[in-house]
Amino acid sequence: MSSEDRLERILDQYYRLTGKEKRRVDKDLFETVEEVFDYATVKAILELVRKKQIYELKGVVSAGKEARVYWGKDFKGEDIAVKIYLTTTAEFRKGLIKYLAGDPRFEMRRIPKSTKKLMEMWANKEFRNYKLMHRAGVSVPTPRAQHKNILVLDFIGEEGVRAPLLVEAKLEEEEYEKIFWDVLKDVRKMYERARLVHGDLSEFNIMVWQGRHYIIDVSQAVKLGHPNAEDFLVRDLRNLRRFFYEEVGVQVPELKDMYLYVTGEISEEELRRRTASSNE
Repeated sequence: MSSEDRLERILDQYYRLTGKEKRRVDKDLFETVEEVFDYATVKAILELVRKKQIYELKGVVSAGKEARVYWGKDFKGEDIAVKIYLTTTAEFRKGLIKYLAGDPRFEMRRIPKSTKKLMEMWANKEFRNYKLMHRAGVSVPTPRAQHKNILVLDFIGEEGVRAPLLVEAKLEEEEYEKIFWDVLKDVRKMYERARLVHGDLSEFNIMVWQGRHYIIDVSQAVKLGHPNAEDFLVRDLRNLRRFFYEEVGVQVPELKDMYLYVTGEISEEELRRRTASSNE
């Protein structure tokens, strides 16, 4: 069967499932997905349509080296973010394995040699991390579904334009200060309730929308039992302190006090007291 015939079969199923009229834009988008990813990804999208998780894809919101994020709609007309991991890139393999190999959740599962299977495992890991964080009360986009190398989340933004990242946002000093403390509280919730460490937290994976922050890109987050969890936590806290203190100018706690707060050894009241006294 030719690629054209395969795509036509997929489109016929798509239109039956959605009840939509045939449109050239849908065919163009599916063709692009097949070109950038593969036919298996097109079939995975169709499966998520069948499960009523995706109604349509609108277009690319962001494109990185390991994944693309699409703006889409669900069957209720609500905005969704559809993150699709590339299945043909091998350059991230070593970088991913260090987060999988020491994670107690994946120790009993063999790390696949196939890059495609590895990215499917990675997508599953991110979905599970999002669910744990969401249940713990951490401000993240609500996770909706995951299938193969595809992740479906609530869309943070408006009309297909994603919310700005923290590094892109233009805020007043008091707004930065509020976000700092809110993010730090979320890091503690991750640690205490979800038993997770983000592992790559910085101004580049925190969104700001309508006065609230959203932590994103949580695929590399690890359980506290991971051998590098402690180092990852310190790195996350150092990144937060660097951005808010050195780049924005907010008065923040010392790194050691941030660590004591996140790990539950001191209260927020004590942390604020120490911060105030160190800045006098």
